Amino acid sequence: MNKNSLKPEELSAMVEKSTAAAVEPVERTMERYLEVASVKSVYDSPVKHGETMIIPAAEVLGALGFGLGAGMGVGEFPDKKDEEEGKAAEDQGKPAESSGSGGGGGGGGGGYVMARPVAVIVSGPDGVRVEPVVDSTKIALAFFTALGFMFSMALRMRRPPRR
Repeated sequence: MNKNSLKPEELSAMVEKSTAAAVEPVERTMERYLEVASVKSVYDSPVKHGETMIIPAAEVLGALGFGLGAGMGVGEFPDKKDEEEGKAAEDQGKPAESSGSGGGGGGGGGGYVMARPVAVIVSGPDGVRVEPVVDSTKIALAFFTALGFMFSMALRMRRPPRR
């Protein structure tokens, strides 16, 4: 074995250190994601008013992705000049620097969370009823989008065919 190459224990320690550094950002991302992807991000606790209890209901949608990577490399001196400098340093009692070994790692992630109110459950002496939350802005946007699509298709259909 070349005296400039790493021992298995050293290589193992480097891999562990690189992996730990790569996992940390993913753990932080996951904690933040779970914190945000909660019904509590849309609503607070139920409200009691007299004999009536109002319970909010929400829809929470989310997507999450992450990746990790770690790598190690061990090699000889890249050229003869570096090898001679390393031997000269060893002869003077200094440790030789091997530029042919190293490692690194990284990780990251991201996600998307959408939470929106969908209903309010009202429980009182006269029974339980569910009142839906209607988003008029979303309905108007869907209407105008559909109208624009129908208008553009009608114009296309009136055009004479290409030859």
